[in-house]
Amino acid sequence: MKRLLDRFKSALSDAPEADDEGFYATQFMERPEATRAPSAWAARALVVGAHALPVATGVEMLMKAWSEDTFMVSLVQPEDHVALQTHLEFVTVPPGRELIVQDEKGDYALIVLEGVVAVDRVQPTGARARLAEAREGDILGEMSLLDAGARFASCVTLSRCSVAVITRAALDEFAIEEPRLAFALMASIARRQSLRMRQLSARLGALLTAG
Repeated sequence: MKRLLDRFKSALSDAPEADDEGFYATQFMERPEATRAPSAWAARALVVGAHALPVATGVEMLMKAWSEDTFMVSLVQPEDHVALQTHLEFVTVPPGRELIVQDEKGDYALIVLEGVVAVDRVQPTGARARLAEAREGDILGEMSLLDAGARFASCVTLSRCSVAVITRAALDEFAIEEPRLAFALMASIARRQSLRMRQLSARLGALLTAG
């Protein structure tokens, strides 16, 4: 969580001023050329056959998925939703598609809005150990989003899924342009990350005690 907040503060103080001139086209929408670097998600979206959701529908699904989150429920103004539409991408993906590939370098995270995603650790033998199944409201890939490290696990859709995509470039841009909303988003991510780490610690503790 500390790393997440440090990244937020750093983006506010160190990042260059955004340049509004020029745009480049992505598969889903146009982005400011000077402030939005290409993400690994652009290539992954093509591989998995992602289809864009209407952004208004995506924001509605996100707010529903995180309806009990203290920070996100405070974003009730129309301009708040417009800002979320600008900085997030919303897509649907068919079943059986690998959204996140183990050991690849990552620069995006996914918020599950609908459907079920398997989180598997692929063993050297090729066998897959199921770590979890992510559902509505769960976030995937947030560690690599923050530290650009390799992915720990593979994430595969078990059903048709809708997800919100946040890239590292978009997160930095969000912190500069909409710091209040960016803090709400990152605080929500940090809370879920903390909960996951506590659950993992409890499982490890139980295993060590049993051993």
